[in-house]
Order: sequence, then C-alpha cells, then structure tokens
Amino acid sequence: MTDELVLPFVVRIERDEPPTRTDALEAAATAGLQMLTTDRPEWAESVARWDGQRIRKVVRRARGAEWRRALTVDGLDVRHGSAELRVYPPVPVDAWPPELARLQVGGTNLSDPERPPDPPADQPLVLLSPYAEMTAGKAMAQAAHAAQLGWWASSATQRAAWRGLGFAVAVRDATPQRWRAALAAGAPVVRDGGFTEVDPGTATALALLPWRG
Repeated sequence: MTDELVLPFVVRIERDEPPTRTDALEAAATAGLQMLTTDRPEWAESVARWDGQRIRKVVRRARGAEWRRALTVDGLDVRHGSAELRVYPPVPVDAWPPELARLQVGGTNLSDPERPPDPPADQPLVLLSPYAEMTAGKAMAQAAHAAQLGWWASSATQRAAWRGLGFAVAVRDATPQRWRAALAAGAPVVRDGGFTEVDPGTATALALLPWRG
C-alpha cells in the first residue's frame, strides 16, 4: 500500500438530470478549497499531509442508490447551480472507502446548454487549456488543482477575502490567445502527473487572481 494520498470527489450525475459542465467544474474548484481550509480537527492531519505531497485529486460519479451510499461517508457537500458533489478527506490512493471504491471514474462527460457568461472581474478565474482534451471528470480535478495553486499564491489577507466570498471561483475554457497571455504573465499553472488522459507535464489549467493584477 502506498502512503501517497488522493482527494476523493463524487459528483452526482443522474441520468435524466445531469449537471451542466460549468456548474460541475466550479463546484469542484470550490469544494477543493473548502476541504483545504476545513476546521474539522479529525481531518487536519490527512489534509496537511496531502497538501504537502504531490497533489492528486480523483473525481468519480454516482447516481441513484450509488449516490445515497456515497452520502453515508463523511465529507463536505457543495451545491452550485445544477451541480451537487461531495468531497472527502484525503485517503491513500489504493484504500478508498468501500462505498466509493466501485464508483466509475473514467468517461465522465457533461455539457453546457449555452455558452456560459463572462465571470465577474473581481472573482478568481480558472482557465482550462485549449490544448488538452479532457473529460469533464478530469477537468473537474484540474480546476480544483488550479484553484489550490491560486490559494497557495495568495496572501493571508487575500485568502481571507476569498473565504469571505465562499471560495467562489469561475471556470472557463481558454482561447489560445488568452491561455498564452496568462502563461506569459506568470499565472499559477497545473502540470499534470500523467496518470490519466494526458501526458505527464501537460499544462491543463491555471488560476487568474484579481488581486495579482
């Protein structure tokens, strides 16, 4: 058994009423920050260990009875628009709770019925790379990772302001031009470990923070 930890997410995707892609992405980004800053003392050690390692997140999906079983495992709930998910304290990569271990991880795809509006200028923004093809589940994990990098790059005062916003974060697909400009400006960027879907070192997502200019 490895000591490496992973942050588990389960997103609810009912057959007839799936969430929109953008709502799910933004819910995951917010959920990651909520777990990172939770005041649950029984989780403090595992969260600190996970935060100090190579950051890994895995998003699985559930519906119906699977979702009800997922709710029996202690975690934090996030509802955002049409999206509903639960994030759990970090666990060893190969030791997921049995209620979650059999949930599907690959092939999670969602869509938006229309182009999402431009986000508020004063809200942190995660951009997804136009050069990396990812399922919605993979993109959710990358969005959460980028938000975490944005948290690391923020001061105590900036973090307090973000917390006051309920960790609101917008997630959008970047145009090639905007992606290149953000990289050139030094935005915190996720370079994937290459475990699923993309090659190791692929730049998948980045964080634009209004307080960084």
